[in-house]
Amino acid sequence: MLCLMEIAKNAVVAIEGWFDPSPSNPALLGTQCTECSTFYFPREELFCKNPRCSSTSFDQVRLSSRGTIWSFTDAQYQPPPPYVSGDPFEPFALVAVELEREKMVVMGQAAHGYQVDDLSVGMAVELVVETLYEDENNSYLIWRWKPDGASKTSKQAP
Repeated sequence: MLCLMEIAKNAVVAIEGWFDPSPSNPALLGTQCTECSTFYFPREELFCKNPRCSSTSFDQVRLSSRGTIWSFTDAQYQPPPPYVSGDPFEPFALVAVELEREKMVVMGQAAHGYQVDDLSVGMAVELVVETLYEDENNSYLIWRWKPDGASKTSKQAP
């Protein structure tokens, strides 16, 4: 009798260095200028873009994992490469979120199962980690935004 075992795939971040996928405390990874305290995502490492600052020194920081929806839209078309989507392509909601502490806006997809009809400007959201796509050996992880306290089941990362 042949017994088939499910082989666990390696969890790999889809964009190295942009977020911490830890299940208990996921976070976007950014930098903060040591002189003027301006936050950056993705990380800034060359010079501060604040016109009143000439610093080239930055601290690595974990950014807020909660925020509010600033804007959102419906992505009904398949983005071109290097974006990787399932086959067939499924439309998704793209969300601009103002981070709770930093008061900066970052983009990301809405969590699996959430579309534009489930979202509203000003809605509280939390960062979650989900699988973007899989290949034979790996599950590639990405951050997404889930309505805070929402009851829909999100397809969480392994």
